Amino acid sequence: MTPGLRSAAWFDGDDEVAVEHRAALGSLGITVSPGDPRPVIGIAQSVSDLNPCNEGLRDLAEAVKEGVRAAGGIPLEFPTISLGEDLMKPTAMLYRNLMAMDVEETLRAHPIDGVVLLGNCDKTIPAQLMAAASADLPAIQVAGGSRPVAVFRGKPVGTGTDLWRHWEEYRNGRMSPEDWAAFERCLSCGPGACNTMGTASTMALLAESLGMSLPGTSSIPTGDPRARLGAERAGRRVVAMVEEGLRPSAVMTSAAFDNAVTVLAAIGGSTNAVIHLCAIAGRLGLRIPLERFQELGRRVPVLADVSPSGRYLMDAFDRAGGLPVLLAEIAGHLDLQTATVTGGPLSGYVSATGGSPRGAIRTLDSPVQERGGIAVLRGNLAPDGAVLKTAAASPGLFRHRGPAVVFRGWHDLRRRLDDPDLPLSADTVLVLTGCGPKAVPGMPEWGMIPIPARLAAAGVTDMVRISDGRMSGTSFGTCVLHVAPEAAAGGPLGLVRDGDMIELDVEAGLLHLDVPEAELEARRERAEPFRTPHLRGWPRLYQDHVTQAPEGCDLDFLQAPTPEHRRFVEPVIGRS
Repeated sequence: MTPGLRSAAWFDGDDEVAVEHRAALGSLGITVSPGDPRPVIGIAQSVSDLNPCNEGLRDLAEAVKEGVRAAGGIPLEFPTISLGEDLMKPTAMLYRNLMAMDVEETLRAHPIDGVVLLGNCDKTIPAQLMAAASADLPAIQVAGGSRPVAVFRGKPVGTGTDLWRHWEEYRNGRMSPEDWAAFERCLSCGPGACNTMGTASTMALLAESLGMSLPGTSSIPTGDPRARLGAERAGRRVVAMVEEGLRPSAVMTSAAFDNAVTVLAAIGGSTNAVIHLCAIAGRLGLRIPLERFQELGRRVPVLADVSPSGRYLMDAFDRAGGLPVLLAEIAGHLDLQTATVTGGPLSGYVSATGGSPRGAIRTLDSPVQERGGIAVLRGNLAPDGAVLKTAAASPGLFRHRGPAVVFRGWHDLRRRLDDPDLPLSADTVLVLTGCGPKAVPGMPEWGMIPIPARLAAAGVTDMVRISDGRMSGTSFGTCVLHVAPEAAAGGPLGLVRDGDMIELDVEAGLLHLDVPEAELEARRERAEPFRTPHLRGWPRLYQDHVTQAPEGCDLDFLQAPTPEHRRFVEPVIGRS
């Protein structure tokens, strides 16, 4: 193989080990000789029948192969774990770190010089970027795109967002069983990720804003012919990246993460991105303080007029020009000299389109909301921080004081939420504990607690809700999320009792439990320690090593705080 190619360690030489390796590819019809100049390009394929969001990646893999071959490389497709939000329980988040390990270890163990990462559903792209950061081999991210748009009652259906809205109508008697069944049929509208600005679309756009995807490719809908062209270009380009030695560590810099945080605010993106960006950065020895999301977010308004914060869906965002148009509008708030997988700076992404904001992408002087971003909250209820998606919340609740009603876990919530004897009013603060990273485990998206039925029937549409869990990027409401430390880790959220007064002040960044410290200390002494039913397997490993939300919910031994931790240790290449 060409000097400098990682795969040469497998294929060069005339001993029995090199012969075995060359014969293995020969069995696939691929002839490799010592000194062969062609780089081996891995294609990380996360398609699965268990994950309809990623179905479109089957075709894209073939396009990547065509591009790799045309550029003089050897494409080798390999399967990975597939993380699907629809069927994977208790949450795909439990398995994000496992997928990142799967991809990283596959790259480590095999003769791969560069990789194209095929992902789509919420946790897939974050996991692949975490793996790319750790392995630090030349890599390009390719997203599978959003699903087709169905129509219900004459209106387009926003995946996730409209499910939550119509569920509220159905459970409160405002939708008939027949209409609810008809709506269910509309949700089965074809493969692809959620067509709202959920976590999948958010992370695809952030991968492009980090410079890890080719310009203009992150919002292309599933099945669009342009997706195949983009995948083919990715295959061509990664071969050149191997020759240039362009690695993720040169692309995903501190400045690039600042760009991604700024874009997150401008698109009104998912709060899950806070956790994912922190996790990816941690693999590179970088840290994004929670306050950075607030600081950068306050500089730009929400410009993506996409549900749940806006009126349109992701297909309209793509028709409006996609991320390059949005980048051009907020260019004054970005570092356009950051490196990208194209080999050029991010400024090239801005010039990738001749369009201007229209439709689902607004101008700075006509935003969806004047201020975007994520509000960061601290106080005695969240010593290490919590977040609130202001673009999807009710400003009238940004300063609020009310008594708590506490639910401890999913089953308790579903059992008691609509209890007619529960002391509730519109001022009540709904608190859900026991759904953080360690607790379930995996930090499910339970933070958008439904409005209690009798309050919804009385016209209440939003309430202050607080949890140590997450919520879907397709969700909405004044939901305080990611409270850290979580209750299962001894956080004060686990000490809240019914009737305790809680104060929220978004402008002041305050989340305060109005209970004397002496009483809280007494409650701590009486509190039962967290006990897990998991005595073995991945869930137990996860619970023993997962970090809290501000650190990205990664496993502590996968983070890379020092240069020595960031060193990618190559395998011993001998007889297997």
